[in-house]
Amino acid sequence: QVQLVESGGGLVQAGGSLRLSCAASGRTFNSYDMGWFRQVPGKEREWVAAISWNGGTTLYEDSVKGRFTISRDNAKNTVYLQMNSLKPEDTAVYYCAALNDTVWDYWGQGTQVTVSS
Repeated sequence: QVQLVESGGGLVQAGGSLRLSCAASGRTFNSYDMGWFRQVPGKEREWVAAISWNGGTTLYEDSVKGRFTISRDNAKNTVYLQMNSLKPEDTAVYYCAALNDTVWDYWGQGTQVTVSS
């Protein structure tokens, strides 16, 4: 089992940057593919980015390609989301999650990102 805690959210102007962190507890962190999701009130949670267990493969939702970068440090049990060129439409609560077999089974509590225009 994995416990996840996000941090790094905040208020930033459009065009600015933030780096989100997701700290994991549990000795098996480096066996999980990890992902970032986001959710706006009244809308479904949407997938943003994912990274394989060893960091060798990364995937991005089209609207964040070229602006966001997902990475991980297995020695620190942490996954990151570097967000550059932020837009107001990126405003959301951001969640990290761990993929258990084929299910995003473990979730953090979320961190708020607000981008002002």
